Amino acid sequence: MRAQPPPPSGWADAGLVSGEAVELDVRAARLGSRVLALLIDLVAQLVAAVLLGIGLSLALLSLGDVVDGALFGASQTVLVIVVLIGYPVLMERFAGGRTLGKLAVGLRVVRADGGPVGVGQSLTRALVGVAVEWPGLVLPLLSWAASVTVMLTDPRGRRLGDLVAGTLVVHTRGAGTWRPAPSPVPPLFGWAGTLDLTRLDDGLALAVRQYLGRVHQLAEPDRTRLARELWAEVAAVTSPPPPWAAPESAYLAAVLAERGRRAAYRLGRSRAATATLWPELVPPPVVVPPPLAPVPLARPAPLAAPAAAALRPAVPTQPEPVRGPEARQDPARSGK
Repeated sequence: MRAQPPPPSGWADAGLVSGEAVELDVRAARLGSRVLALLIDLVAQLVAAVLLGIGLSLALLSLGDVVDGALFGASQTVLVIVVLIGYPVLMERFAGGRTLGKLAVGLRVVRADGGPVGVGQSLTRALVGVAVEWPGLVLPLLSWAASVTVMLTDPRGRRLGDLVAGTLVVHTRGAGTWRPAPSPVPPLFGWAGTLDLTRLDDGLALAVRQYLGRVHQLAEPDRTRLARELWAEVAAVTSPPPPWAAPESAYLAAVLAERGRRAAYRLGRSRAATATLWPELVPPPVVVPPPLAPVPLARPAPLAAPAAAALRPAVPTQPEPVRGPEARQDPARSGK
């Protein structure tokens, strides 16, 4: 399967190749993620040591006078061995190469060829780790510096225990960008609503979702071939057939969108029934206040007539002309 465009640097750096000579897209764990997993494992080991120590102390106290200093010291040695060596060996044996810290961070111990790790390899890793890495019984400071140097210089980030045991720590979570699935074309909406999806299981739906999310990275003819293979599997468990010819990716997008729509509808009905039976389990809705409407500016009230007259500016009048003495005489008394 070819990718287009090429993946970012750091992908598939574990160097694992399948039996069909196909390079696996697996990333090797580096110093940061492995130190974080180690810190979580140290907390788990501390809790286990406290619990086992309490149980061992109660067992020794129940023996009475039989317990002496030698037995007490031997029991402490056994406790340390069980916590430091038994914990990683048992966890990697029964948890598929993962401890609690690796489960939390998303790491896994595998063989150098990608196969599952064995008990002997886990025991070798644990013994080398206790001796020269952590806690480092042989020259602690020097062994710590050597371990960090080896992990930083190794192309696949392996530590001394991995080199001796022939193992490798890889990421179990993909680093690809999860893109949304392409939306279905509108002419297929009606056909998708009539589909019988009862036989479409979650595994096949997840395969379709992963294909649609990474279809932009696939190159032809692998893109078309994979789409045809997936559609053949989906068409075998769904009905009725599509009404008209279209690319297989369009059929897959329509089926996946319809499956998601029905799942959302069932979830909505379930939540509505839960709200009806147990209202206290449903969080109260968030009330968003409406936006404030702009307040119009009020017009000033009209003034009364006297007040308006008082505020009205005075109009200047023409002064009365000055008259002489003869002009101020009474016209009736004059003979004119």
